[in-house]
Amino acid sequence: MSAAAPRVRTGLARLVAGEYSDLAGAASGLVLHPASVTADLTGADDALLNAGFHLRALFGPQHGAWGEKQDNMIESASFTDPRTGLPVHSLYGEVRRPTPATLDGLDVLLFDLQDVGVRVYTFVWTMALAMQACAEAGVTFVVLDRPNPIGGVQVEGPVLRAGFESFVGLYPIPLRHGLTCGELALYLNDAHGIGCELRVVPCDGWRREMWFDDIGLPYVFPSPNLPTLDSCTVYPGSVLLEGTNLSEGRGTTRPFELIGAPWLEPYALVAALEALGLPGVRFRPCRFEPTFQKHAGCVCGGVQLHVMDRAAFRPVWTSVAVLWAAREQAPEAFAWRRPPYEYEEVKMPIDILWGHDGLRRGIEDGLTPDALIEGVAAELDTFMEGITPFRLYA
Repeated sequence: MSAAAPRVRTGLARLVAGEYSDLAGAASGLVLHPASVTADLTGADDALLNAGFHLRALFGPQHGAWGEKQDNMIESASFTDPRTGLPVHSLYGEVRRPTPATLDGLDVLLFDLQDVGVRVYTFVWTMALAMQACAEAGVTFVVLDRPNPIGGVQVEGPVLRAGFESFVGLYPIPLRHGLTCGELALYLNDAHGIGCELRVVPCDGWRREMWFDDIGLPYVFPSPNLPTLDSCTVYPGSVLLEGTNLSEGRGTTRPFELIGAPWLEPYALVAALEALGLPGVRFRPCRFEPTFQKHAGCVCGGVQLHVMDRAAFRPVWTSVAVLWAAREQAPEAFAWRRPPYEYEEVKMPIDILWGHDGLRRGIEDGLTPDALIEGVAAELDTFMEGITPFRLYA
């Protein structure tokens, strides 16, 4: 029995089907990773070569073109793909944007990364830097759009403020931005003056209320610590834990769903969180032992986040509450992570993750979770007004 046709066709699918035939003869580069696949799981490089495209070079983002770098902040080297013979240029290391030499001879740079809809996920900033490089080199930049796996309806969290830019946030967008890469590229190119020759191949059939399990395509994890749609669902908030000495579950089988530390008492933490009445989520007291990263080999007390209603769930608000409750329980043990972090040597990691220093200072001042996110809604209203002309999907 044949599989049902997917409800959504990605930009890659449309390109290899011949809908943009003028691109087929161009000398092309391709930014890709393991989630850059067709509906039958053919890799984007193979799909394009099989369709007659003239690929000349590949480019890999954080975690590598093959997605082989398990942890974050592990740099990738450039190499030659032993199967295709194509050069694979690293965009995560000392160099994080295509150089003039790597763009030399290319007419087009295709971008086909699966994003997860969160400002601090570095793939969108690899895209922005590549757009800047293409603008300077006179190379056309083409986004092969993919759905936002956590939908395009909810927008949440603070907008990045001037002075807090980094590789986890180069332009002022919210923590959970609700956009696809194609929409974000259009916005950055116009509203923030990148000015490259930009084309977007939109998805066919995607609507903003769709989550990844609505679209009929196989989920391939875009990075090693987002193995499931569940992990993507909590990630917009749980990623804030990277700015602390609490484990965000890296080194376990449920990254970003498990949160804890050796000094936390799970049942007391759950009681404090449940008392807040956070929507769409329940907390299970648990203990876990990370195999790498923070507290590797130590038993951590903490919680597992169980999303009961993802339409109601607010991941950023939830994780702000977790930070607050963990510090309330053990203020002497809780600490903010110190730099360096994601190529930032001075600014505090929590500040560049949040987008400014308000969360850190507010928690230190004893503000409640509700007070910590006060004012965010007005920032989001302003952002939504500015982004509306660039939204491609109903």
